[in-house]
Amino acid sequence: MTDPIETGPLPHPLERRRFMAAIAGGLLAVPLVAEAQQPGKLYRIGWLGLNPPASPRPRYLEAFGDTLRAHGFTEGRNLVIERRYSEGREEQNDKAAAEFVQMKVDLIVAIYAGAARAAKRATATIPIVIAGGGNPERLGLVASLARPGGNITGVSNMGIEWSAKGLQIIKDGLPERTRVAIFWNPDNPGSALTFRETDLPAAKALGMSALGVEVRSAADLERALDTVLRERAEVLYAHPPMLPYRARIQEFAEKHALPVVGGTRDWVDLGALISYGPDWRDLYGRAAVYVAKILSGAKPADLPVEQAAKFELVINLKTAKALGLTIPPSLLARADQVIE
Repeated sequence: MTDPIETGPLPHPLERRRFMAAIAGGLLAVPLVAEAQQPGKLYRIGWLGLNPPASPRPRYLEAFGDTLRAHGFTEGRNLVIERRYSEGREEQNDKAAAEFVQMKVDLIVAIYAGAARAAKRATATIPIVIAGGGNPERLGLVASLARPGGNITGVSNMGIEWSAKGLQIIKDGLPERTRVAIFWNPDNPGSALTFRETDLPAAKALGMSALGVEVRSAADLERALDTVLRERAEVLYAHPPMLPYRARIQEFAEKHALPVVGGTRDWVDLGALISYGPDWRDLYGRAAVYVAKILSGAKPADLPVEQAAKFELVINLKTAKALGLTIPPSLLARADQVIE
């Protein structure tokens, strides 16, 4: 599935980046048949995640496991995955990364940029695979996309680029609502970069009033929600690091009849109006290819960083009806899925 969303009035370098990723990356096209793991070896990887998975397991996690199995690595047979979750508290990543180094894991999977940064601080030798962190070349995690150098590689979710497109979707779908509360985490490097360099200028260009709502931990959440009410925000726009708080944010939004737009499908499944962002199944599946290649002997420095190429727009018409909102047909026609 390719991204069906039109760019609109804001120019973004998505197509150019996809083309460059196809040239520089292309890891999925390289067969791993010749790269067999060592017979009888038990591999151990550390998983630095954001939020413990809900039940049933999200489809993107299944994509990770399925891809590993397709390349000869099966959890419980020749692979052990040690999982740790920050739950939005960035300091937890440093503790978990240090623990993985003590365990002498064969590889660390970092689900987002904050986790990757903690892993990089902890080790310069254990390979690190980013499974969808935002813009690692801008955050100093790799030297460049084509030549990452060091011990880090993986897949970028291109957060800087698609976050502005999410604001454009809010403008197209809810043109009368111009006061947007943007939930972001200043301690998360990807979220901070996206808010300052993309969200603020994009909102201004679209004629929106952007209210930055900082949430570093669960302790900040109620104060943040009070700010939303005090400033009379009309739409809530949540960065991916807000996933641990999505249930409370959605509960608050329903109580005050406010539409929520999130960057992952998880938000719409919980009742948000719209989600727009990368296809996380694709990102996690591609990250698993990096894991398989590295466990089979490849060096992270030799594997170019790939970028998100598939994006999803999901619209929840049940929520729109409950809020008394009408979504323009032009936006519905661009959706990958409409929940009725």
